[in-house]
Amino acid sequence: MIESPQSFVIRQECDKVAFQNGFRRPHEELNGWRHYTSTTAQGSLWLARENKGGWVVAIDHPGIVAEIGLEPIEGGGPGLARYRFADLAMLYAAMPRVYELAVSLPDAPLHEFLYQTKGLPKTTEAERLVVQRVGQNIFRERLMAYWQGRCPLTGITDKALLRASHIKPWKDCDNDAERLDVHNGLLLSALWDAAFDTGLVTFNDDGSPEFSVRLTLEARSTLRFREHLSLTQKHRMFMEWHRATIFQP
Repeated sequence: MIESPQSFVIRQECDKVAFQNGFRRPHEELNGWRHYTSTTAQGSLWLARENKGGWVVAIDHPGIVAEIGLEPIEGGGPGLARYRFADLAMLYAAMPRVYELAVSLPDAPLHEFLYQTKGLPKTTEAERLVVQRVGQNIFRERLMAYWQGRCPLTGITDKALLRASHIKPWKDCDNDAERLDVHNGLLLSALWDAAFDTGLVTFNDDGSPEFSVRLTLEARSTLRFREHLSLTQKHRMFMEWHRATIFQP
């Protein structure tokens, strides 16, 4: 059972959790669920405290629900899915990933791009390059959030060594929605990015790398990885294009 109405202490704890994780716009409380939104992320979340001591977060963002990797609980409440945590520390540990996905999925980067470029001139080549640079910066920021600031192949977290790699290149995308889609991107270390960008490596649907025969043995031995990529179905759709168009078998 959800504690309803929330006590002052519980409401303060909920506000702290939400505020520290990017959801800084509190709304009404209904049946013990405190509602929050964000100015930088999409979707809503609700926080509640159970009478028996657990904490529950409810989420209405389908992208988060699909990729958060948590087991939802049964029972009623707001949102598309609800998740229970035994204590406050476990809730705090899970919340950063909620925000990372909320600022990345499904089209939050596109909305930010449209907002930042509204009214910017696009007549000359120089003006279009300025707009493109804005989009590429947003894309990198949101890829950093989605992949949690690390190359998923190597584990490298040094920002100077990480590249925002488009699967389907910017120039080949049909529209800005494709260009700013985080599922059309990988956060790769510089060497892997160079190999991927030039078609010397691609990835199969299970995330395993497939190397071009044009790679020398020395180069291939240097392209080390600790684990395969974790790809969603949308990643696989873009990767199919990469295998057919960019990859050099």
